[in-house]
Amino acid sequence: MDIETSYNKALDYLYSFVDYSLKHSSELAKADFNLGRMFALMESMGKPQNKYPIIHVAGTKGKGSVSALCAVGMQAAGYKTGLYTSPHLLDYAERIQINGEPISHEQLVEIVEEIKPHVVKIEKLTTFEITTALAFMAFAKHGVNAAVFEVGLGGRLDATNIVTPKVSVITSLSYDHMAVLGNTLALIAGEKAGIIKRGIPVVSSPQKEEALEVLERAAKLKNAELTLVGRDVKFKLIESSLEGQKLTVDGGRWTVDDGQKSKVEDQLSTVYGPSSFVELQIPLLGSHQLENAATAYTALKVSGIPLTDEHIQKGFSQIQWRARFEVARRDPPVIFDSAHNQDSFAKLSETLQTYFPDKMVYLIFGASEDKNIPGMFAELKSKIRKIIITRADHPRALEVEKIQSLAEQAGVESEAVVPVNHALARALGLSSKDGSIVLSAGSMFVTAEVMREWKLLNE
Repeated sequence: MDIETSYNKALDYLYSFVDYSLKHSSELAKADFNLGRMFALMESMGKPQNKYPIIHVAGTKGKGSVSALCAVGMQAAGYKTGLYTSPHLLDYAERIQINGEPISHEQLVEIVEEIKPHVVKIEKLTTFEITTALAFMAFAKHGVNAAVFEVGLGGRLDATNIVTPKVSVITSLSYDHMAVLGNTLALIAGEKAGIIKRGIPVVSSPQKEEALEVLERAAKLKNAELTLVGRDVKFKLIESSLEGQKLTVDGGRWTVDDGQKSKVEDQLSTVYGPSSFVELQIPLLGSHQLENAATAYTALKVSGIPLTDEHIQKGFSQIQWRARFEVARRDPPVIFDSAHNQDSFAKLSETLQTYFPDKMVYLIFGASEDKNIPGMFAELKSKIRKIIITRADHPRALEVEKIQSLAEQAGVESEAVVPVNHALARALGLSSKDGSIVLSAGSMFVTAEVMREWKLLNE
């Protein structure tokens, strides 16, 4: 059997289990999430998650970018680094990366075969739980000596939450997956705070007061020191262009006064060097990415994993993280983005205004049925010339007619074009006449299909 046939059979096996990412929110709310199955599976497999230091990242927005930044920082320091994220954009194997490269289809087939005898012992395992176990196993099998695990959904009951990390990271919190996580920021923060472990340091991105109170309370209960970016660690934009951004991060807490070194400061100085002020260059665009860079930098410093500012600078400057305000063409612009809730659309609108203040947008848009679509449209309304509504090949994708009705209510011009490749062709045709931006956002699944079609058009 050739590798691609074997790979597709392995994916069929994984998807033969319950995959909550394909379920409607009403079913998701009734899901039996618990960590017992995951602990049992790991026990059977010999606890591969304990074989390397881990940075654990939860949050509503930014957790993928922060995870990727942490991974490239450690990789630049010479660590063989694992990165586990979800969902994938173009290929399932992207979820499990070693040194910035997805594991090969052949490697994924191998570990799926290895895991089957363990899976068969445990009832009701889900696709995500098994995939998470595959990542733990792959990293141990291939000699990874540092890893970053991004939470899939929530935190408290997420399959990744069986690790004892070096640092727990919580990125920006906003409203998403409310059927499962709760409909207030405090409830959502409570679920995310579930990754906080006793005595393990916590790093948080800037948060709204309601969320921060919950995180501070949870950290105090677990005797886990909380470092809040924006308060304990300051960051500032130096310059920004389509080439990337430069920022400074000032972690005053790492300042070492030679005259009055405490034992802790002495240890910090040995590991990190005496500097507390660092300049970072990132190719990622948008003010929210400054926050993500400062959060990732702080997480790496707090983790205790030995690496220098120079390693972090090198890694951050080389990061590639797709579909995050990714400018695929500059004139007329084509942009791929992964914004899929109101808060991320607000950040997307701000970023468009920063880099393309005089240009309007043809928005290729699709969304899952549980999203606040009117909220997304409201944030971007001033920039939209027309919405090209389409539908990804995904069971949770909302019908184009329903989205069109919401666009009409929002007072935004729209038309429905299905499938996605026709939607891209329509948007490009309109853009060629007036130079407006072609932007894909609203659903990772739609953006992934747009990216695939764009690649075919440019091969």
